Amino acid sequence: MSADALNCDAVAEPPRPSTTLALKEGDVLGRIGNLETRLARTASEIDAAQAVRFRVFVEEMGAQLSPEAMRRKRDFDSYDTFCDHLLVLDRSIEGDSEDQIVGTYRLLRQEVAMANGGFYSASEFAIDELLARHPDKRFMELGRSCVLPDYRTKRTVELLWQGNWAYALKHGMGAMFGCASFPGIHPESHALALSFLHHNVAAKDDWAVAALPHLARDMDLMPAEAVNPKRALMALPPLIKGYLRLGAMVGSTAVVDKAFNTTDVLIVLPISSISDRYLNYYGADAGRFAS
Repeated sequence: MSADALNCDAVAEPPRPSTTLALKEGDVLGRIGNLETRLARTASEIDAAQAVRFRVFVEEMGAQLSPEAMRRKRDFDSYDTFCDHLLVLDRSIEGDSEDQIVGTYRLLRQEVAMANGGFYSASEFAIDELLARHPDKRFMELGRSCVLPDYRTKRTVELLWQGNWAYALKHGMGAMFGCASFPGIHPESHALALSFLHHNVAAKDDWAVAALPHLARDMDLMPAEAVNPKRALMALPPLIKGYLRLGAMVGSTAVVDKAFNTTDVLIVLPISSISDRYLNYYGADAGRFAS
């Protein structure tokens, strides 16, 4: 499961890439007021991000992690050692940078994933088949999105996407993907929203992707004519709505993750498919909120 908990209605709005962005490791990628976004620079900052994830995923959403994770009050796994960790920090909070982390995303580039056993989402979805159909593109996985309750605002999400976009430009990414979650382990309780996704935004042709057969749960829970689009959009988690506004597609089947108490769908976003109306929002050089 790639848990996601942004839980606000801000819209992420990156444009299509036109160049590779030159960034130094540890650069601040954007600022809005007292908030800034950048990659984690130290092991202690990653540890602090894991603590924020624990607060949201376990204490708020009811995830059940390993005994060691529960004892340490950290959401961690082996992927944390080779992923990059995007942070949003509130510089108005007194203390060290570790005390200022209010949001995080975990980023994994294709070449790094392949050198370390594959993508995290491949434990639930047929990612390898998707990659094989696009040998000319470099993929990047977004996961573990997490924002503390007091910071679930448009500014925070804009900065997270500013960071994602700058990172994608820096590394020449051609597509993004990742799990997004509905609360709870009963897909039927989200029949309206899941059916809307199935009938309206399912990834097709070369971008089609499904859950692994032994995990797949049907998303076609209501006939198309019974789905009220307005009500369905209201029932979607804010993170998924944000992805759809960008032009993202969704895999054909879902996965129930009992450990994280979620129902997961796979979001697929080719950079070339990003909606034209957001083309200039962050700037082709990720410069809108750059420091």
